Amino acid sequence: MRLFVIAFQFLTIIPLPCAVAWQEGEMGRSMRWFPLVGLAMGGGAALARYGCSLLLPSSLADLLVVLLLVLVTGALHLDGLADVCDGFGARGGRERFLEVMKDSSVGAMGVVGIVLGLMLKYQALAELPPEMKSGGIVLFPAVARFGQVLMATGSRRARGDGLGALFIAGVGNGELVVAGGTIGIAAALILGITGLVCCIMVSGFILLAKGYFHRRLGGITGDIIGWSSELAEIICLLTMVAAGRMQLPGAF
Repeated sequence: MRLFVIAFQFLTIIPLPCAVAWQEGEMGRSMRWFPLVGLAMGGGAALARYGCSLLLPSSLADLLVVLLLVLVTGALHLDGLADVCDGFGARGGRERFLEVMKDSSVGAMGVVGIVLGLMLKYQALAELPPEMKSGGIVLFPAVARFGQVLMATGSRRARGDGLGALFIAGVGNGELVVAGGTIGIAAALILGITGLVCCIMVSGFILLAKGYFHRRLGGITGDIIGWSSELAEIICLLTMVAAGRMQLPGAF
């Protein structure tokens, strides 16, 4: 319970009556519950969308889902998306990339990354088949949070400071197994074959990205974990849209 609360406190800005102060090593161990927190976020967003859809057009309800998830997370991962996009846009080697990511200002590439990322999520939500809409909204934040666990587990730290270093230092294979079991069961129950395909697509992307950043930077940072989470949400949603067009089986 303690580790779940720590995970919830980090991933959302929602105040809890049972808030706890984390101790050394607990940040990484709390990652086992990241997918469960993602399911809670997605479930809340799905309920909010249902309520909004009773009064508003479907397109507006979908846009409010995107807005709600940004607000609930405090735009935490969007900051990572912007920083990594700026890093890609900077000229230079490893040190220059890390320097740009650490800069608190947002450059042109970061702004473009945020805008395109939000647009892709909104358009993908709008294109989800009606029978997949609620389940898809519940699932995609959770799959992306599993992606964070996969990105951090077994990685080296590109920098010795920052939140990313704390998570990498504490997460291990046990956290990955728990997180993987949680998201696998949830994906199968919610969207069946489609849900499992989403997990596979996101996992493949995360592993490729992890290998790239280890070669390019010698490891990963907290910004990279956030960047990968935003991209994982988009990949998950696009996979759902493609599955709907291909008429893949839904929930079992």
